[in-house]
Amino acid sequence: MANVQNLLDRKGTMVWSIAPGAPVESALRLMSQKDIGALMVIENEKIVGIFSERDYVRKIISNSSISMATPIMEFMSHPVFYVNSCQTVEECMSLMTAKHIRHLPVMDGDKLVGLISIGDVVKQVITEKEGTIQDLENYITGREYTL
Repeated sequence: MANVQNLLDRKGTMVWSIAPGAPVESALRLMSQKDIGALMVIENEKIVGIFSERDYVRKIISNSSISMATPIMEFMSHPVFYVNSCQTVEECMSLMTAKHIRHLPVMDGDKLVGLISIGDVVKQVITEKEGTIQDLENYITGREYTL
């Protein structure tokens, strides 16, 4: 089973962030420009929340009088659950399922070193399962194992 570092090695470590006082419109524009689903909310170099498309939709549905100037802190999710680069993909999937979250920051001590999504995790699990299936098919049919 792959670990979080393997995911970061493939996808990269770029993490986009926004300040808690920034207007939601700025966050949505940045997410659209970068084609991402979530931003870390950072204040004084500390993670104070995470803002996702899901957070925005849920807040708008429950309160349609919110303006695009409303600060991100009104929308963000907190506390933020995170993982470290040594944790397995299975551990990430379990945490994401248990907490009903789609994004996990990756921390190295106090330092934010990446962000993984449920899509990254599922893609890795599928890749590993396909490899296992191929190995089993090769074993059953007696084909040689090739690297």
